[in-house]
This record gives sequence, structure tokens and C-alpha cells, in this order.
Amino acid sequence: MPLNSAIFLDRDGVINKPIILNGKPYAPHTYSEFHLYDDVPKALKALVKAGHKIVLITNQPDIGNGLTEISELKKMHDYLQALFRIDLIQVCPHRQNEGCLCRKPLPGMILEAARSLEIDLSRSWLVGDRVSDIKAGTNAGVRSIFIDRGYFESENNIIEAQVAKNLEEATTLILNASYKSVK
Repeated sequence: MPLNSAIFLDRDGVINKPIILNGKPYAPHTYSEFHLYDDVPKALKALVKAGHKIVLITNQPDIGNGLTEISELKKMHDYLQALFRIDLIQVCPHRQNEGCLCRKPLPGMILEAARSLEIDLSRSWLVGDRVSDIKAGTNAGVRSIFIDRGYFESENNIIEAQVAKNLEEATTLILNASYKSVK
């Protein structure tokens, strides 16, 4: 019986700064382009202290498209795991048109993490900055928080999620909701 709650975090745009081109965010291709947002350490520490598992779920089609080397992705993720307690990192390396089951907005990465870490999805959250992230959360049955970074996405107005300006604000929403549900 799953006992753990988890916070599923998208990577680019939530944890690290994406590269913005023509109003759209793109993942960094190299470790040297990988820069964390300033609020991330405090937010992750608070989520871990509250007892949540931390799961990073990230679409990385630039692996499949040949634009990012797996060795660069490994450097980025090794860096994150050296700094923070991250229980699991799930990566979809497939190209956008491969039709895999792990690519968000499908819930494959969330469901796999839930099985392997015995996560209760009804007590868990997803935090993302793209419509596909929020749809993955909805498809998996977790509550979601949309970090609005002001990207150009025509679907931003149709998502069902709470909205925050960054991970620190999302963490406050999660912790306040968790506290209320304990009473």
C-alpha cells in the first residue's frame, strides 16, 4: 500500500533556467548552460523537511534529436543530486514524434515513479511550467501547480492548476495545503 507523498518537478523552467528563443523555452544542451533559479535550494529543502519524496520528471527530446549528449545530461543530473536530496530522476529521451508512453503530457514517468517509490498519487503534487507538465499531472491524478514564466503557449489559458511565480511560491502553496489537510 503506497504511503509516500511526492512532489513531481519538471526540470527546465522549474529547477533551472531554460534558454528562451522567440518566447519559447528550451533545455540547455550543455552543463555550462545549466543554471539553477535562486529560490530552488530553499524550496527543495522545505519540501524534503515536510516529508515529501522529490521526483524530477523531464522531457529531454534533444537527446533523441542528437542536440544534447547523454554525458552532458548526466553532468546536470549529477550536479542536482550532489546538491539536493532527489529520490528519483525520470527522463524521457525520445523525440517529440516517437509516440512513447513516457513523454509528458502522458503520465508514464509519474506512474513509474509511483510504483517504484510506493507513492500515493492522491497525496502528491506536480509542479511544471508548461501545459504538457500540467496535463501529465492531471492524467496521473495528482494536484498541479503551474509556474507561469510568461512563455508563448496558446494553451496556457486552458489548464486546471493553481498558479505560482516560482518554485518557492509553489512550495508555500503545497505546504499550506498539506497543513490544512492534516487538521
